[in-house]
Amino acid sequence: MRERVRGVLITPAGRLLTIKRLRPGAAPYWVLPGGGVEDADATLEAALHREIHEELAGAATICSLLHVIEGDDRQYVFLAHIHTWDPARRSGPEFTDPARGDYVTEEVPLTVAGLAGITLVPASVARLLADHAGTLFELPDLRAVRQPA
Repeated sequence: MRERVRGVLITPAGRLLTIKRLRPGAAPYWVLPGGGVEDADATLEAALHREIHEELAGAATICSLLHVIEGDDRQYVFLAHIHTWDPARRSGPEFTDPARGDYVTEEVPLTVAGLAGITLVPASVARLLADHAGTLFELPDLRAVRQPA
């Protein structure tokens, strides 16, 4: 089963750092930075650090595992503080293929109203964030109760 990682990245201003996807012929939607776990990634956290570096030229501190999504693949959603980022220096392969559309880094207020103003996918993460916008760092770290495969 393919494994993926995603980061709920909280900026120093307390906002959610997202990537707004703009694809020809489709309505805009927002995703959390992340991507596929590669064989060279020593851990899930290492995969997320690599993805943050590729997609944002950023550095973050991972705090906890918030959510796991089981489906065609398995997605691990981590909560992290992002300290620095520079989208002008991103290096992921997706940014060199114009057919994939645009990837726009956007800070979103981490409030029910702020989250309601975007279409964040997957929906299960959007619901989790809306339900716990002010208390994300109080949620249990699932790494303590679940050993990722």
